[in-house]
Amino acid sequence: MTRTDHKQLARQIADAALLKGSFTLRSGQKSAYYLDKYRFTTRPEILDKLGDLFCDKIHQLQTSLNQAANRLAGAELGGIPLVTVASLKTSIPTVLVRNARKDYGTAQQLEGTLNPGDTVIILEDIATTGGQIIEAAKAIQNADASVMAIIATIDRLQGARENIEAAGYHFESLFTRDDLGITDTPPL
Repeated sequence: MTRTDHKQLARQIADAALLKGSFTLRSGQKSAYYLDKYRFTTRPEILDKLGDLFCDKIHQLQTSLNQAANRLAGAELGGIPLVTVASLKTSIPTVLVRNARKDYGTAQQLEGTLNPGDTVIILEDIATTGGQIIEAAKAIQNADASVMAIIATIDRLQGARENIEAAGYHFESLFTRDDLGITDTPPL
């Protein structure tokens, strides 16, 4: 994807998902803006381009880290369309991570096939502090698989990178809030 295409996609995402006002985030932080992931992950023209970006980023990571991922993972609910489109673009199978183990059926927290020793790249929608995605990474590790990297669609630049890396995971993002033109973020 060219730099111009990347900028155009960032604009499309911002146009579709950026809401201004007073919001409380999952992390508990207050924010003057909210990125509604469902407003961009439900748009096929955006999702298709994100799939291409994830595919490129996954290949770059595998080359730079000299390691191959044999699973992609996405956490419910926002990560599911992202990991699905990335799987279609890369032909790497997926694992879906529930927020909590279900108490019916197979009683799984991880859906799909994850084998001990598998190497996983986790795809995330929007990273603020990284708390939810760190929980997903730990669930994968508890299944005796390894987490090669975490790739967020958007890094809000509010501590996710620092927290994820401090937890021992490699972190990348496709966009930051700055790429989306969100530079004026006064505290509430």
